[in-house]
Amino acid sequence: MLKHKGDRTDKTDKGDRTDRTARADENPLSADALLPVYAQFPVRPVRGLGSWLIDEDGNRWLDAYGGHAVANTGHSHPDVVAAIAEQAARLLFYSTAVPHPNREQLARELDRRCPAPLERAFFCNSGAEANENALHLARKHTGRQQIVSVAGGWHGRTTATLAVTDGEKYRNGARLAGMPLSQVVPFEDIPALEAAIDESVAAVIVEPVQGMGGARALSHEYLSAARAACTYRGAMLIFDEVQCGVGRCGAFTAAEAIGVTPDFLTMAKGLASGLPIGALMTTAEVAAKLKIGDLGSTFGGGPVPCAAALATLEVIDREGLIANAIVVGQQLTRGARQLGIRTVEGRGLLLGLRLGRPAAAVQQALFQQRILTGTATDPEILRLLPPLSFSHEEADLLLGALGEVLL
Repeated sequence: MLKHKGDRTDKTDKGDRTDRTARADENPLSADALLPVYAQFPVRPVRGLGSWLIDEDGNRWLDAYGGHAVANTGHSHPDVVAAIAEQAARLLFYSTAVPHPNREQLARELDRRCPAPLERAFFCNSGAEANENALHLARKHTGRQQIVSVAGGWHGRTTATLAVTDGEKYRNGARLAGMPLSQVVPFEDIPALEAAIDESVAAVIVEPVQGMGGARALSHEYLSAARAACTYRGAMLIFDEVQCGVGRCGAFTAAEAIGVTPDFLTMAKGLASGLPIGALMTTAEVAAKLKIGDLGSTFGGGPVPCAAALATLEVIDREGLIANAIVVGQQLTRGARQLGIRTVEGRGLLLGLRLGRPAAAVQQALFQQRILTGTATDPEILRLLPPLSFSHEEADLLLGALGEVLL
């Protein structure tokens, strides 16, 4: 007869449980039950308000990291919280086996905000899943296999997205799973890009403004060349806007800000102010070739995340957060240069400050002043991804603290 693990009475198990209980008693907040896969900031937030986190001891922390570009409307915006609570009280969940008005309305709102002809939406749970589906549809639509990606790009941790993410440790994960790797072309090298796109290529995937790569913005000229080459060769162009989209870089989509439109556009992080949702936008031409069952996601476009996303979009519009991101981003850029930081990468409120020294040490020093910032795969880049509601006063606080650290 099989025993439940709780029924085991061997001495080793008793000893194990005794040891674990002792550790838990010593530290009731122990994370021993979690896989040790995340580097942790030195803060345990229990509340959030706007650009601020409050820890267990009541200390306030200025968040210039935004939960990794997620808190676009600030932490716990009351309108978003109310929308979540109201929808949860009515209907917490039903799967995509039934239609739901929130899902349909959100699709219409994204259609309205995305540049034509991006007018059809598919909802999922994350940016990686949105990118995975974009790659799948590009291969399905073209009948081809090869993907071209750009050096410094970071697209997710699913098998297909690891295969197009730059960095050997990521690509090796895809290699071990048997996933064909993308052809990586140099950043901003138009001849190399054009040479890579031939009749075997299903898609080119790019972040218009690279996130983990250090907030590096690809130029209009480069992205226009990618668009022209894809059109000429019959390949698809994918914009991964998981980090740089939803108002962060000067328009609702970076595609609009830059003036180049892809065949697929993905977004996620800032779309629902913290609830998990991903979105893939594409054209009516692509949609016309799909049939029932070609894509699927049990939780994709659930009632509560869609309610949060709709409230997020309303707050972004009503409070002028895209315009604020532009203005405050310019303030941070000017201030950083006045501190002697010569190179500031990025757009809007996705900025990378090239410090000329290890950014991790500067980040740690800012932690001591209760300020959260990010780093990048480039070790000299300090990355700023604050809420789109980040104020002029908060920008000055950040710049003042940064100036003290850099002395």
